[in-house]
Amino acid sequence: MIVSLVVFVVIVALSLPSAVVFIPLAILTGNVEPLYWVGCSITRVGFFVAGIRIHLEGRQSVPAGQACIFMANHVSNLDPPALIPRIPGRTSVFMKRSLMKIPILGICFRLGEFIPVERGGSVHGAQESVAAARKVIESGVHITTFVEGTRSPDGHMLPFKKGPFYLAMQTGAPCIPVSIHGTETLMAKGKFGIKPGTVQIVFHAPLHPADFATREELSEAVRAAIASGLPEWMRA
Repeated sequence: MIVSLVVFVVIVALSLPSAVVFIPLAILTGNVEPLYWVGCSITRVGFFVAGIRIHLEGRQSVPAGQACIFMANHVSNLDPPALIPRIPGRTSVFMKRSLMKIPILGICFRLGEFIPVERGGSVHGAQESVAAARKVIESGVHITTFVEGTRSPDGHMLPFKKGPFYLAMQTGAPCIPVSIHGTETLMAKGKFGIKPGTVQIVFHAPLHPADFATREELSEAVRAAIASGLPEWMRA
């Protein structure tokens, strides 16, 4: 718990002055890139202070100069801050709408074109989220989604949500399966304490929606790729 408190203090100490400078700058110039990369840098510092190392594999397989949909498994609250700063280029993210209401952070999420999702929401709400995501991809920005829709309580892979695969089939954007493990022991679901250790992130070769007849076939291919980068016990 002491480590978590130190990390929190460091992140707040860095975030407040950065917000004072870079949020108004993003609003005035319409350019969110400096704010985005400052946020990623603060996250990296937080991981360093926590004693968490990131081991990456396969990032060279991500297509250059093309908006992609990154599809990862989800086992811990540490997954987004571990993954997002390691994605080459700026990415938007599907996230719970309630998170958009967090002071300061909510402003940053909206400026970064993060896409709010209502968990267990209506079909209309899901369609709105997919339409917003399509506009983001068409603007050249990546999308990152944790395709199980929620954190696994025990590390085993859960069923995938359908929305990301509708989006992929509609846009034709390359899908990059991503395997994450290690975070489930550093900050388990329902826990607030952070432990030092190593996180493994594997970027797999892109899967192109045009090569699949249905979204179900694409979903199975993404699942197989993610599972291949996880320990055997996580492959439910």
